[in-house]
Parts: sequence; C-alpha cells; structure tokens
Amino acid sequence: MDDDLRQRLLALQHADEETRARLLENRSLFDGYAAEMEQVHTRNARQLMAIVDEAGWPGVSLAGEDGAAAAWLVAQHAIGLPDVQRRCLDLIREAVAEGEAPVWQEAYLTDRIRFNERRPQLFGTLLDWDEHGALNPWPIEEPESVSERREAAGLPRLEDAVEFARAQAAADGAAAPEDYAARQHEIEEWARRAGWL
Repeated sequence: MDDDLRQRLLALQHADEETRARLLENRSLFDGYAAEMEQVHTRNARQLMAIVDEAGWPGVSLAGEDGAAAAWLVAQHAIGLPDVQRRCLDLIREAVAEGEAPVWQEAYLTDRIRFNERRPQLFGTLLDWDEHGALNPWPIEEPESVSERREAAGLPRLEDAVEFARAQAAADGAAAPEDYAARQHEIEEWARRAGWL
C-alpha cells in the first residue's frame, strides 16, 4: 500500500465532506448545485485523475480500503465532468473484476451517470423528488429485477435504502422543490451545459 497516496485521497474526501457540512449548515447546499461545492468536486476530480495517470486506479491494494473508498467518492461527485466519470466507471469495473473494488461502487457510479444522462438507472441508488413532492428512486430500468441486481451488488433492499434516504433528507432539512417542472428543466439545462446531453 502507498500511504502517501492514501493520505492524498483521504484529504480530497475531507475537503468534500467539510464543504458539504458547511453548506448544509448555512442552508445553501440544496439551492441548486452550489458553486463552492462544484469547485471542490472539480478540483478533487482533477487531482484524482492526476493520481490515476501516475499510479492507475487506486484500488484496495494500492490505497487501502478507506483510500479506495475516497477515490470512489471523488469519482461519484465529479458530476460536472462527464469524461472523468465515464473513465472512472471503466476503471472501477476493471478494479471490481480484479477484486480491487466492491461491486457497489460500480453500481452507484453507473446509476449516477445514467441519471446525469437522464436515463433510467439500474440499481435504484439515486433518489430524487417526484412530481408529488416525495423523495423516490429515479426511474429504474427493468424494475422487476432491481432486487436481484441490488443483491448481486451487495446493496440493501431498495425499500430500506429509500427509508434511510428519506430520513437523512429530513435530518438535513432537504425539501421538495416548489416547482417540479422548473427544477427538472434546470437539471436538464445543467446536464446540457456540462456535456451529459
């Protein structure tokens, strides 16, 4: 294991979590994609790609379990950089095949990319506010087999994950948008600007 590399990854995760906590505290986290959060995500993603270019994907053998999880978190949050997220998904798939990353990391990143592309997700890991003001999974492709896909990825039952996410959103003070259609339009416009669509 490369402890220096591991510490670099953990520092990126800390910057992400610290910024999120501060924006949550001042109530600006859920007001669109906060500019400060976007800056941290972009900076972290570029640093992760520099690590990948020098050492390959930081899997468990290279970065330890917590360092590898930090690398995944940075990739998961690099939503403004489609090429980075897609490259990371390919690298994580390889890492999963080699036993260097858990399958759930591939599942989460797959769903995040599909959401950004405005396509149905596969594993039900991503929730969003629906037109009735309820927090529910973004549409799922072949929902009749999502339980099997989740089990194969080491994810909890969808019902349990939704209950947990709703409780977390309530604790964080997140609320449904006042205008569902306007929010969906805003997300699609952002996705176009970012290069997802």
